[in-house]
Order: sequence, then C-alpha cells, then structure tokens
Amino acid sequence: MKDLTVSNIDRQNVLNNHVALQAIQEYIGLSGMFFNEEYVFTKDMLSSFYNISESTIERYLESSELELKHNGYQVLKGKKLKEFKDQFGNIINITSKTPQLGIFNFRAFLNLGMLLVESEMAKALRSKILDIVIDSLNQKTGGSTKFINQRDEDFLNTILKEPHYRKEFTDALKDYLDLGNFKYFYYTDKIYECVFKENAKEYKRILKLEQKDNLRDTMYAEVLKLIASYETGLAHEMKTKSELLGRKLSQPEMDKLLEVFSNHPLYKPLMEDARTKMATRDYGFRRVFHDNLKQYINSISKSDFDRFLGEKSKTLEERIDENIDVFKRLKNR
Repeated sequence: MKDLTVSNIDRQNVLNNHVALQAIQEYIGLSGMFFNEEYVFTKDMLSSFYNISESTIERYLESSELELKHNGYQVLKGKKLKEFKDQFGNIINITSKTPQLGIFNFRAFLNLGMLLVESEMAKALRSKILDIVIDSLNQKTGGSTKFINQRDEDFLNTILKEPHYRKEFTDALKDYLDLGNFKYFYYTDKIYECVFKENAKEYKRILKLEQKDNLRDTMYAEVLKLIASYETGLAHEMKTKSELLGRKLSQPEMDKLLEVFSNHPLYKPLMEDARTKMATRDYGFRRVFHDNLKQYINSISKSDFDRFLGEKSKTLEERIDENIDVFKRLKNR
C-alpha cells in the first residue's frame, strides 16, 4: 500500500488524474463554493472536515507551500477578494476589512488530506483515494493495464512502421555480421539494455508477461521509436563498416560499434525522455517498478492521463476498426 503522506510523486499521480479526481469528489460529496469556474474551500471548511485546527493548516501551508500552491491553493487579495466577498461574504465569516483570504480548490483540498498525519478523517480518506484510483484505472482498461500503452493514439502508427525498421536491422545482422543465429536474440537484447537498461527476460519478469506475449506490444510509442532509431541506425553503421573492411564484422567489432553508437550525444536527450516516460508511466499506471530506472520516475502529467485515460484514448481494436478502410486501400495498392 502506497503511503501518500511521504511520496510527492504518488500524491501528484492522484492529483493529475482527472478521472480519479472526479470520482473522489463525487464520493466525498463536498461541493464547496463555486468561484471562478471551480469549487473552492476556506481554511475553516477544511478545519471542520478534517477535524483539525486552523493553526495545523497554517503549519502545512508553511512546510508544503510550493506543493499546495502548485495544486490550487491561492491567497485572494484586491479585486479577486472583493469579488469573492460579494459572492460569499454573507455565507462565510469574513468582514469587509479582511485584507486577504486563503482558499483551496478541490485538488488543494485533497492535497492537504494526503499530507495530514494528525487527522483520522484524512487517514480514512487516503485509504479510499487509493481504492478509487485503482477502480477508475481498471474501469478504463478493462481490468488490466498490460496494454495501456496501446491506448495512445501514436501507438498504432508507430507499431505499423516498426517491422520495417526491424527488418532493416535483422537484414544487416544477416549480411554484415559473422555470427550464428544467436546474434538476432543477443543484439536485440543489447539494444534493450542500451535504451531502458533491461534485457527481454528482465522486462518480461518485471511486467509479469506471459511467454507468448510480444514485448513490443506492451511498449510505449516513444520507446518503440527509440528502438527503431537504434535498429535502423545500427544497420547503416554495420553496412558502412563492413563495406569499408571488405568483409563481415566480427563479434568484437560489432560490440565496439554498438558501444560507440550508444554513447553518441545525439541519443542522450531521446534516451532520457524514453526512460523517464517508461519508468514514470509504468510506476503510475501499471504499478510496476523498474529498479534500474528508479532515478527517472516522476509524476504522470495531466496530458499523459488524458492521453491514456481521457476521451482521445482508445483500445487498439477500436483504432483499427476506425481505420479499416485505410488499411484496405493500402493493401489493394
């Protein structure tokens, strides 16, 4: 069970998940005051709900100010405060002389609840939050997150192109490397290790894949694109080196070629991006931890929640059905 009080990444993964947020807000049933297109809450309202003193809230605002402001806590002054007083001054206990007022939107309200260790209400809410997050994820993915990568609209286009780049690489291994059939498995594994620091066996174990599962069917589009870049780039380098030598490459020569290729500065930003996306999404969506990529784990962005769970996200089967006419035209060319 994740401890939301100690992990900023786990808290942010809840607060960026608009599907779960809506379900949590409906579950709590606390609407607040509708101001500037969202429901907001005063410190007094939070004090009553969480059964804590306002001084406790002030202490958390001081210790976690940046996080709470990032998630929607704000201090109203001037014109905004006047607008708020005009709407709600007769409902809440604020005078016309009040110079400023701190308010929480629902995300900040929930954020405080995930930080509070003094409140029994907050503790009970945190337990329910994790249940709702898991339930909402299962509802969107049909109970399994194994192929959540395929809900991305970029995946279909990427996986359709992937066999072309793969063939370039396997053809190069056949034509330019002096080694038996073992080379196809071995150097595919080496590329995986370069890209995300795991070989095929380790990746399958971590994701708990079946023997029959195709690894690339579970990979995110960005990871597949980087693997494709590696494979097509290496194919070119192998051909160039082999033609220069006038013979096939030996295994030590191929190993050296891969080492030089992997350390090229061109791939560093692409590698960092692919590793971050893979480690972060797997931790947040699949609840899978890649130990070799732990330094790359971050919170899942709002755009990624939209991408994989929002209105634009669809199963691979749905996307194929939508594009079936295009596939038929391509086949008949």
